[in-house]
Amino acid sequence: MALQPVFVVGGADVHSLEAAGFDSEDEFQQLLARHPRILDFGSPADGRPLRLSLVAREMGVATGEDTGPTLSLDHLFVDADAVPTLVEVKRATDTRIRREVVGQMLDYAANGARYWPAALLQKSFEDTCAVDGVPLEEAYEALLGERTTQEFWAEVEERLAAGRMRLLFVADRIPVELRAVVEFLNRQLRQTDVYAVELAQYRGSGALRVLVPRIYGETAAVPGKSASPGTRRAAWAPSEIERAVGEYPGEHEAVARRLLEHAAGHGRWEGGRGQYPSALAEYTAGGRGFRLWALTLTPRSDKARLEFSLGTVRQRLGATAAADLTEDLRKLAPLAGRLADAAARDYNLWPGLTMDDLTRPGTLDTVLAALDRLLASARQDREAADHAGPA
Repeated sequence: MALQPVFVVGGADVHSLEAAGFDSEDEFQQLLARHPRILDFGSPADGRPLRLSLVAREMGVATGEDTGPTLSLDHLFVDADAVPTLVEVKRATDTRIRREVVGQMLDYAANGARYWPAALLQKSFEDTCAVDGVPLEEAYEALLGERTTQEFWAEVEERLAAGRMRLLFVADRIPVELRAVVEFLNRQLRQTDVYAVELAQYRGSGALRVLVPRIYGETAAVPGKSASPGTRRAAWAPSEIERAVGEYPGEHEAVARRLLEHAAGHGRWEGGRGQYPSALAEYTAGGRGFRLWALTLTPRSDKARLEFSLGTVRQRLGATAAADLTEDLRKLAPLAGRLADAAARDYNLWPGLTMDDLTRPGTLDTVLAALDRLLASARQDREAADHAGPA
């Protein structure tokens, strides 16, 4: 059914605005990039504004540890609750808006959660601010609160890893088939909120136009689901992680316990917030704490996975430290090829080893020795800086 005109009344004058499509998808995308407030429909639980800030338009998405970006998300936003919002834009005339766009979005979400480390997200955001001429101090004022920039982006990375994000399908007309899929996904996904945003456009004389958003897929009434991804899922308790480790067969349990003991001896570990029990190791070196690895304890112990945050090492300890750790890890056959171009990618990688990899002779010892060298080098750098004193 055709959309009826909208009438704007000003004093004795009445202006008619007729429904009009967008001239191109690029025009549609530019509009959202410049004016994210258009998508600020508020959380369904309390109507609180989302306060979206653009991280990047055409955000690259890798699909493997040893590949560069092979996919491109239309927009990535983030809000002051550190919740990432993925946006895919289609015009109603594009037949992909019916079903194909859903598969695309799930690809972006699944791979973004794995291959968007905090350092990459921060660089993308700050590059976008530079291109748009927005001072960083002004851009961060709307996001940080009491957090540092590093803490904020680490929190965004953590939410991604836990699947706590929003997926927005935006079009000038949302077909009933897409609405049905969005409503289904919202019933099934516990961590992720999914919306379809219909943005009808009306044009009048001159430059006057009106945009009328309609939201589909609100989740406030979905049983068993949090009303907003800004509400953090409870972290796995240490006792739950210990229980998961204890249920592993002997050699896998021994590897997991050595990793946890190493983290506790050089800093601390805490429970993650993902689907499966996970431990996030935060090491202290040179007076600085930084997230170094994550261990995900999947039901099949051979598929449990240890992943290293090279981007965080690059950000916190510098490129030399990241390069040294990379070279040590490249001694391991499963990582040799994946890390060949790590420097070219500015170390924005999460290389990983399965539990089966870690139980091969000498592998865990090589990993722990690499971590020890990294920590020792960081301590030496800090001591040298302290001894040198202020310049």
